[in-house]
Amino acid sequence: MPMWYPQKKEELNQLLSSYLDEEITRKYKKNSIHGVIVPHAGYEFSGKIASKAYSKIKGAKRAIIFSPSHYFPLRGIVSHKESFWQTPLGKIKIIPNNLEKNNLKEEHAIDNQVPFLQKLGVEEILPIVVGEITLQEAKVYAKQFGDFKGIFIFSTDLSHFLNYDSAKDKDSKTIKVIENLDLNNAENIDACGIFPLLIFLELAKTKKWKPRLLEHKNSGDITGDKSRVVGYASFVF
Repeated sequence: MPMWYPQKKEELNQLLSSYLDEEITRKYKKNSIHGVIVPHAGYEFSGKIASKAYSKIKGAKRAIIFSPSHYFPLRGIVSHKESFWQTPLGKIKIIPNNLEKNNLKEEHAIDNQVPFLQKLGVEEILPIVVGEITLQEAKVYAKQFGDFKGIFIFSTDLSHFLNYDSAKDKDSKTIKVIENLDLNNAENIDACGIFPLLIFLELAKTKKWKPRLLEHKNSGDITGDKSRVVGYASFVF
């Protein structure tokens, strides 16, 4: 299994502190943040970008995480079969639920979010992997989870393996769809988390939540290799 973040507790703690302590940025009114859209690549690639959003949700105690499925084909949604999730920072409780279950521990799109949440003091999570869904199904799930009491986390990277300039162009179109909650142009989304994002668009439209882009980069900005890049962006809403 790839090492997406440090596996030693002290090292991981220090890295998260370095990310989050840097983010003394524009202040938001208390309780005005309903959730975030964050990348899920290895921390060396997208950890700082994710921290831009996570730094805005300190104080939350519960979180629901929607991620794509990277490791098994799926239609619909599933949650984790265990009653807890474990990282080097310890165990965090999974909120009891009646969803279909599977072993999601390998799903880095969820796992890479959990240490951030633990560091911020979140006490329980509801991890959900979203497989193939239609816009109509996205609307049903948005309604199903719309009254969740806690922070919403939508986990997605943007375009994959384009050259640097093509990726910037493609990602800007995806970002525009997200910012405008433009369900009519959802087909312009180029992201591994497109199905979680469909739920987000429906949910935000219903709740009148406005996403705000905090940062957009790609792996070429981090590594200097601009031949085949992956896009990352973080939003709050």
